[in-house]
Amino acid sequence: MRASAVTLAAGLFAASAVSAENYLGFNSGATLPDNSAKFEKDFEAEFRTAQNLVNAPGTFNAVRLYTNIQAYSEGAPIEAFQAAMKTNTKILLGVWASGVQNIDKELAALKTAVNTYGKKFTDLVIGISIGSEDLYRISQTGLINDPEGVGAGPDVIVKFIGDFKKAFANTALSSIPVGHVDTWDVWANGTNKPVIDAVDFLGFDTYPYYENGKGNSIDNAPNLFDRAYKATEAAAGGKPIWVTETGWPATGPNWDLAVPSVPNAKQYWDEIGCAKLFNKVPTFWYNLRDSNPANKMQFAITKNLSTTPLFDLTCPKVVPSSTSSAATPSQTSSGATSPSGSGSNSNTGSGSGSSSGTPTGGSNTGSGSATQGSGTPIPTGAAAGVGRISGAVYGALAVVAGGFALL
Repeated sequence: MRASAVTLAAGLFAASAVSAENYLGFNSGATLPDNSAKFEKDFEAEFRTAQNLVNAPGTFNAVRLYTNIQAYSEGAPIEAFQAAMKTNTKILLGVWASGVQNIDKELAALKTAVNTYGKKFTDLVIGISIGSEDLYRISQTGLINDPEGVGAGPDVIVKFIGDFKKAFANTALSSIPVGHVDTWDVWANGTNKPVIDAVDFLGFDTYPYYENGKGNSIDNAPNLFDRAYKATEAAAGGKPIWVTETGWPATGPNWDLAVPSVPNAKQYWDEIGCAKLFNKVPTFWYNLRDSNPANKMQFAITKNLSTTPLFDLTCPKVVPSSTSSAATPSQTSSGATSPSGSGSNSNTGSGSGSSSGTPTGGSNTGSGSATQGSGTPIPTGAAAGVGRISGAVYGALAVVAGGFALL
């Protein structure tokens, strides 16, 4: 994109983002890289690092969670809630929906938190996602990538959305937007329209890195991102889109034309994050900390939760020319601007789910699920991609085999 076009786009984004707060945050799973449970101090360390990143283009004071249940507990509320209250971190709640017959334990844990912490907690909740990539896991691509992966169909997700709304109808959470997070190509699949009809916002996961066979070099990443976003936007029917996972690994093996490196992670940050997302649409970057030891690709932008990142987070005043087909802003119903544009798309496992996806599983994320003390799967952390643990592996850990979880 020429410098003049970048300037114009920036002005349009600023002019139209008038009525919705555009959150900045990261994803956070329930466990550490050794699969041990995260506790309050672990979440607090993450949240404080996120809020104090050197040269960040804004304050990363939001977090996306995957479950309300503390890892390996019998159903206690996740201790991320306490850490969020201590650090004033906003929360996109997650209700785990894959491989379960109901979400009763998730709802019970959240009700306990609401009753225990009250307004101090509920004032931090910005949204609720019922499920995470569940539709991807039962899609043709998801089953090719992981034949034993366990997800949930649109009818199940819609039912769970109804269950949540009924359970919290008379609480402080009744006015909080309820959504679902999935890969971009799932949203574009007409069979999943009942979920779009049922949600207040769409959570959008995409990783151009994994768009093998689609020209997935770092220089073409903006085109791949734009195509995925535009397809989701077309399916959304005007409903807001929150970017819930995207990023580029700093280390790991090459994936077709995609090369993990710190310079490439910086380029993706600049051309996707800075040019299209940050302070324009609600964005949860993947990621602050890597949590899946089996994932060969490492997406963390910091090492050991240092506030000095692996690369300079400063957004350039002029975006490099490789964003030649960068998105132009359009208005969503929430008032936040949304990127749209041309490009070639694709697939992929993580974040996109299309026919040429990664060999091990759903879009995102690597980590599968261990079990709670009660036998309920624990959404653990992980990055999207090759090193992801398949449902078969986690079947050995979980009573509900094949459950996936993102970081």
